[in-house]
Amino acid sequence: MYKTATRIFIFFLGSISFNFGWSQEDLDALLNELAPLAPQEVIATFKSGKIINLHTNEHVAVGNLELRISHRFGRLDGGAYELWGLDESTIRIGLDYGLSDRLAVGVGRNSYKKIFDGFVKFSIASQKKEGFPISITGISSIAINSSRFVDPNRDNYFRSRLSYVHQVVFARKFTSRLSLELVPSWVHFNLVSSLSDQSDIPVLAAGGRMKVSKRVSINAEYGYRIQLNDDAANINDFYDSFSVGVDIETGGHVFQLQFTNSLPMFEMGFLTQTNDQWSEGGIHFGFNITREFVLKH
Repeated sequence: MYKTATRIFIFFLGSISFNFGWSQEDLDALLNELAPLAPQEVIATFKSGKIINLHTNEHVAVGNLELRISHRFGRLDGGAYELWGLDESTIRIGLDYGLSDRLAVGVGRNSYKKIFDGFVKFSIASQKKEGFPISITGISSIAINSSRFVDPNRDNYFRSRLSYVHQVVFARKFTSRLSLELVPSWVHFNLVSSLSDQSDIPVLAAGGRMKVSKRVSINAEYGYRIQLNDDAANINDFYDSFSVGVDIETGGHVFQLQFTNSLPMFEMGFLTQTNDQWSEGGIHFGFNITREFVLKH
């Protein structure tokens, strides 16, 4: 507060400096010596908290609640009989809330395997215009499979329904149009189908966006799964996730239109359980709609 008052007083003096013979250079030097400006944070690296499925460094502002409705339709190669996939739909409805300037939480419900998911997102460091070159964000998420057990007569434990994902987002806004991020991820399953399956699957994901106008951008993301066991069916039976899309901002709404080979829209699902491949026609059209509500100023 003292520094702010000092700066205002000096600017006032500067406005009448012709009476005292001060130069603008002298005034700027005095201001910088008294209260040098802190490096400014880079804002709006991405338009949304997710590129398509993949988390970004952005999160909901403190006191705001974001509603996100996501749809993924059937395969495009279903043809006219399936209306190019529109006869089928996989849905996720999620709510994200900003607890502070650096911390946000979110929950969601997926029609895919009746999964409930939740996450915590924490901003570790922010990119500065002059200084720190990247933003770093940590994310931990959980998925709970609420489908009925196939065999109700065997011992079924709640913990076997759980899976976890831990991620670090390294993001950089290179220009006003181009932003990229690298997202090392670690997926853990409490229960796998066989001894040869991987309980832990590292994934190296990346994504980015290119603005083409003030309100429109083109987005893409990819997740590369790292195989630790050649016989792991939960690696060999699935594919890497790849998605491309377009963001359209209209005031308080952001419309995200995309094409993807992933039906799941939660971290464990799209990173490790994508069961379609682009080269085989396994492409799904989908969209996300987000709307923010200010609950606390």
